[in-house]
Amino acid sequence: MGSGMARNLMRAGHQLAVYNRTREKAEAFTSEGAWAAFSPADACRDADAVLTMLSDDAAVEQVVFGDTGILSSLTNGAVHISHSTISTALARRLLREHSAKSQGYLSVPVFGRPEAAEAKRLLAVAAGDRTLIERCGPLFDAVGRQTFITGEEPWQANAVKLCGNFMIASMLETFGEAFATLRKAAVEPSIFLDVMNALFGSPVYLNYGRAIAEENFEPAGFGLRLGLKDVRLALATAEECAAPMPIASLLRDHFLDAIAHGQGEMDWSSVARVAARNAGL
Repeated sequence: MGSGMARNLMRAGHQLAVYNRTREKAEAFTSEGAWAAFSPADACRDADAVLTMLSDDAAVEQVVFGDTGILSSLTNGAVHISHSTISTALARRLLREHSAKSQGYLSVPVFGRPEAAEAKRLLAVAAGDRTLIERCGPLFDAVGRQTFITGEEPWQANAVKLCGNFMIASMLETFGEAFATLRKAAVEPSIFLDVMNALFGSPVYLNYGRAIAEENFEPAGFGLRLGLKDVRLALATAEECAAPMPIASLLRDHFLDAIAHGQGEMDWSSVARVAARNAGL
């Protein structure tokens, strides 16, 4: 995801310093005009904005709060934009810690898979100080096709992203259950997918439905372990808000079932195999 976003930022004319915990990945961008930083602190030098795209809370904490992290290196007035899918609790901590250092912070998670990042087709959901959002608007325009402003507190954007991923995970579950029933009814999944695509007209339904119908779960566009992480974070947000999410609880159990059957590194759409196993397929 971060690779496609970085390339689109360069295509839009922005100067980039790129850091990755696997240095070879950062060095791959030097031929495209970026500078490969040796640490997060190195990447922050003279930066107006630092954008992070990382897998989970632990990775963000390491890059931000570590000895050579963003927090200790970002200049006053510069802004940290977190595109990662993280907990609402961490988003609140990031705002608090950056504000104490006179640094800006925005949560701007994105919807889309790696191919959407390369094609600049991501949807961004931004929350935080409106002045900062307006200032950073050209960066969001460079990496995505549309930006939605979802609140004045950064964590609200993370809540939107987590609930959005919950909706996608729910769709994966319903496809799995429907395909399992239809296979036992001797109906070709591809026929059902054509009907659903005509009904919903959604590229998300089409692409994930095709992956499930064809059992095309590798290589993973979004790993099942990360899907479980997001369902858990959605449930934690729901608990904070005293809002029951019983379907999310079911999804957590099915994702755990999938991991127990060795599917952790497959695409999260492979959760459909849980319904197939339950149907005796």
